[in-house]
Amino acid sequence: MALSTYLTFDGNCREAFDFYRSVFGGEFSDFNTFGEGPEGLPLAEGQEDQIMHVALPIGDSVLLGSDSTTFGPPLEIGNNFSISVEAQSREHADELQAKLSDGGAVTMPMEDQFWGAYFGMCIDRFGVNWMLVYAPPQE
Repeated sequence: MALSTYLTFDGNCREAFDFYRSVFGGEFSDFNTFGEGPEGLPLAEGQEDQIMHVALPIGDSVLLGSDSTTFGPPLEIGNNFSISVEAQSREHADELQAKLSDGGAVTMPMEDQFWGAYFGMCIDRFGVNWMLVYAPPQE
């Protein structure tokens, strides 16, 4: 199991992650825009070039990020980060979401996603945002 920090931005994710890369070095392991996503995503006008997902390995950790969307929770500065947990199985992801959301709220139920992962989000009873993901091994 691994924990990563996931940052959410209001349209300036690319600028922020270019800055973080200049500070920490390295190369992006993932970098996708909303325009590269599946057809039918409910995007605001001009959002196609904004960042859907970026990953910057830093040592043994990964800094993750994206721009906010019209289909996610509204962005609030100070509430614009999540802890991302890489689960060991689908069942483990379901269990983690159930436990973490107890007294909090599920903000996105665990579901298969277009990028091949099983993914969901919740807020715990202390107001912390969590992302749960299980990515089956690539064959």
